Amino acid sequence: MTIKNTLFVGKVFEWLESVDSTNRFTRDLLSKSKPPEGTVVATARQTAGRGQIGSNWESEPDKNVTCSVIFYPVFLEARRQFLLNQSVALAIHDVLSALKMEGVKIKWPNDIYVGHKKICGLLLQNSVAGNFLQATISGIGLNVNQSAFLSDAPNPTSVFLETGKTAPLAEMYQLLCEKLEFRYLQLRRGEAQKIDRDYHENLYLVETEHDFFLPDGAVLKGKIKGLNETGKLLVQCGAELKVFDFKEIAFGKKA
Repeated sequence: MTIKNTLFVGKVFEWLESVDSTNRFTRDLLSKSKPPEGTVVATARQTAGRGQIGSNWESEPDKNVTCSVIFYPVFLEARRQFLLNQSVALAIHDVLSALKMEGVKIKWPNDIYVGHKKICGLLLQNSVAGNFLQATISGIGLNVNQSAFLSDAPNPTSVFLETGKTAPLAEMYQLLCEKLEFRYLQLRRGEAQKIDRDYHENLYLVETEHDFFLPDGAVLKGKIKGLNETGKLLVQCGAELKVFDFKEIAFGKKA
């Protein structure tokens, strides 16, 4: 596949007919060499795709965007690595907005929603050298033309289900590479405040009262206020502002 209109993202595009996980394949690739920044590893059939913290990702062969992208964000302090998650999430938001889709939101930490349905999952894996990042693998699973989902995932959707139109995957990869590069260059230029502001403006459930669930089964009523510098979720519960890390809180139904 040939990607146009970018400086580096997608200029090296490795297409695999089948692989267990593009992130695993890319991690092995990085352990043996240093591919150019912006290298994309994509597949038609991912047999063991992973979501955040070990969850599985269902993807029908030849229907969706399933890929991993290599970045070398050596300019970014490790303590601020969530800015990469924000940048990649915003790139997906930009892709879907370019398709004139409405109600696109970023669900903390690594999902993209349309309304209350999940259309995309992200899995970023970082390596650190000293106080700075060394390399990042940005795994992306975007539901494009899939019309039926067989897993027990509660709320999946796709571009086709939302628009009624089939989207050519080559065009989706082209658009994705353009938007990823745009957001990554923003970050590299030091526009962290712009990225953070855009992320918060498009954050799922922000400033609305909802039920949240804690690991012990307790229900917490609160309002999402945003994120702190390290990417933890800030939830206002009465007079107290609580801070939650990944998997320390789950989203529930509207309060």
